Amino acid sequence: MQPKKVLIQTTIPTAEDDWSVARFSRLGKLLREQRDDSGNPVYDVTMRDRDPPGRPDSVLSTIDQSDFNELWLFAVDTGDGLTEEDCAAIGRFRKSGRGLLVTRDHMDLGSSVCTLGGVGEAHYFHSSHQDPDVERRKRDDPYTTNIDWPNFHSGANGDFQEIEIVAPAHPVLTDGGSPTGFIRRLPSHPHEGGVGAPDGEDARVIVKGRSQATGVDFNIAVAFEPGEHGGPAIAESTFHHFADYNWDPASGCPSFVSEQPGDGLGRVPEALADTHRYALNIAAWLSGALPSSARTAVAQGELVRE
Repeated sequence: MQPKKVLIQTTIPTAEDDWSVARFSRLGKLLREQRDDSGNPVYDVTMRDRDPPGRPDSVLSTIDQSDFNELWLFAVDTGDGLTEEDCAAIGRFRKSGRGLLVTRDHMDLGSSVCTLGGVGEAHYFHSSHQDPDVERRKRDDPYTTNIDWPNFHSGANGDFQEIEIVAPAHPVLTDGGSPTGFIRRLPSHPHEGGVGAPDGEDARVIVKGRSQATGVDFNIAVAFEPGEHGGPAIAESTFHHFADYNWDPASGCPSFVSEQPGDGLGRVPEALADTHRYALNIAAWLSGALPSSARTAVAQGELVRE
């Protein structure tokens, strides 16, 4: 069987002191290391930054004509990361049945995805496409005052958060090696963005976090089931769930990151294993290798958790 072709792409040109694709190298390495029962690679991974802004990206604007099976789009721009041509081609890509993950970060970072439609509509920003829940439009992180909502504080970079799975458990959250059968931890970040399930799509929130600053819960991921609207898709609250710096702060970060990192993922190998399993589950689900429904452990209407 031929490996599934995966494109991991950012929405900015290559820049050493920014969240360029090189800062997601551990995700690419993890996918490239996977082998099937015959020892063949499961994934063929391409990682790239976008072309200079102001014109269509040479790959994104034609991705519907490519042989990629899934696109992981890391929106790290400040609003100009995607052109109309890029968005239209990405829309046709998903409409053809292929998989799409779209992730961003706090406030207006990655706001170019608003123009995507569908999965883009799952992302809420400060200046555009705001969360319809007015109560969510409040500053959550009281420490980094130059960042406004949405900016949910799930913990320090390099640490992990205990997650809440929304029943019924989605396939990307299953883990046969866990005592509960599910992933229980994901990387934390001081400024997670806002996501929610848009109307008119077969989409739902599948996992939540809880702010360490205010105690409010927030949505981590929204899953779009494959169907008449297109292939499977995930809208993720922050790209920091997949960044090298969050998996291992020793990897380094751009100079504008001011918060002190933690070391929880390094001290608790089970948390890093959950993180890896989550990424691998997403890759498998987006490629059609996981079913669109999962067997869940339910007790009194809630997931059984350790």
